[in-house]
Amino acid sequence: MQNFLDAVTTANNAVNSVVWGWPALILLAVVGVLMTILTKVFQLSHLKHWWSNTIGAIFKNKHITKSPEDKQISQFQSLCTALAATVGTGNIAGVASAIAIGGPGAVFWMWIMAFFGMMTNFSENVLGILYRIRNNEGEWCGGAMYYLRDGLGSKKGMKHVGAILAVLFSIFCVIASFGIGNMTQINTIATNMNSSFSVPTFVTGIVLMIVAGLIIIGGLKRIVAVTEKLVPFMVILYLLGTVAICVIHIGKFGDVFGAIFRGAFGLEAAGGGIVGYGVMLAIQMGMKRGVFSNEAGLGSSVMVHSNSNVKEPVMQGMWGIFEVFADTIVVCTLTAFALLSSGLVDLETGKLVQEGAETGSLVAQAFGQAFGSFGSYFVAIALLLFAFSTCLGWSHYGSKGFEFLFGTKATLVYKILFVVAIFGGATMGENLAWELSDTFNGLMMLPNLIGVLALSPVVYLCVKNYVDRRIRKLDVKPMLSMHPDIQKEQEQGLKNEK
Repeated sequence: MQNFLDAVTTANNAVNSVVWGWPALILLAVVGVLMTILTKVFQLSHLKHWWSNTIGAIFKNKHITKSPEDKQISQFQSLCTALAATVGTGNIAGVASAIAIGGPGAVFWMWIMAFFGMMTNFSENVLGILYRIRNNEGEWCGGAMYYLRDGLGSKKGMKHVGAILAVLFSIFCVIASFGIGNMTQINTIATNMNSSFSVPTFVTGIVLMIVAGLIIIGGLKRIVAVTEKLVPFMVILYLLGTVAICVIHIGKFGDVFGAIFRGAFGLEAAGGGIVGYGVMLAIQMGMKRGVFSNEAGLGSSVMVHSNSNVKEPVMQGMWGIFEVFADTIVVCTLTAFALLSSGLVDLETGKLVQEGAETGSLVAQAFGQAFGSFGSYFVAIALLLFAFSTCLGWSHYGSKGFEFLFGTKATLVYKILFVVAIFGGATMGENLAWELSDTFNGLMMLPNLIGVLALSPVVYLCVKNYVDRRIRKLDVKPMLSMHPDIQKEQEQGLKNEK
């Protein structure tokens, strides 16, 4: 068994060095910058508009929170399920890992990637709505596989390329769902429950397998019924805890900001080679852990956003902007500030005070310093909620990839395999789980970014169409779908809403 695991680790390291090498990270950044430019910095220029039409509208517009149709979910439910999948161990252990390896400067580059990642996620959602179709059960199906096949594939000479990339994305998505969405999350829960409450890992695995099975096999409607209640509760609870730590250490905020900016540009080091290496490491870890946390560029969350009852592609795109904002700018930043202000990191050198400390327990230590043993228990419970909700969200992503490959009826097979794999995730090695997750994230990212890049003119036209109609109030035919029959249906739906 050990020889097999060693072989898997060796192969994984080889693939990981390619999919998370600098060319891939540069491609990720280029797509975010390009979409920001093409949309005229939509995340800032239309800040008031997207804010008021997303989180600002949930208490005013029932259509945002409720869906009248059995086969659809509401915009708010799609956001909660997307956040369930993204707000997970990456926001706690992932941020700690980024700081431990890349120093405080990694936080700055996480912010930069989040700013441009807002428009990458926005573009994915716009394309997801434009190219989505209905399956034979009347449910919406959308995602990178559809805009690769029907979007990229519609370009001259690109039919087979689009089809192949769509299949590859779906395969990587299914495999990734067992990594980032299952093994990593469940393993984190099991190890934390064992260290905090002495619960054997196999017991945690069995309990989670049963609970997850009752939810996941029930389908998307049952998943969103859980996530729309669980996600707001867990995020608010965690934010209250991190804000409390920040308030306790408010006097250190100047030092924290200084450490972040010094580390981002290598100003704390002496010597050109050290400076260059430190900056590159901060950039790499900030980018990698930022994407691991908010998933902008992976093409994952678009698969649940496409199930929304929304008719305007840009409207769902705006929820993608808020998703990245909430995940990285809010949750990850507060985690980073709670950790950096706790004294566990030397703000002058950017190094951990306790060399060789487990990164997964750093945030628990920060909470423990502020709140005693209650703080450590609080983080253990937060990790349980975050990681389990991520597992639920990713089960939907994987089932959509499986559906694209094998058909709607075959998804039951996937769901059963996913639930059974939860037990394996609880008992496997922690390092391998994280390493595999990193690799399959990258494998998903590459075909998705190719699709977004190739279809960037379509996103530009759709945004221009929306701004002309909704903001400039021009009489322009709406651009709602690339499929004529769905376009006609959605146009009629818009008229009925008026």
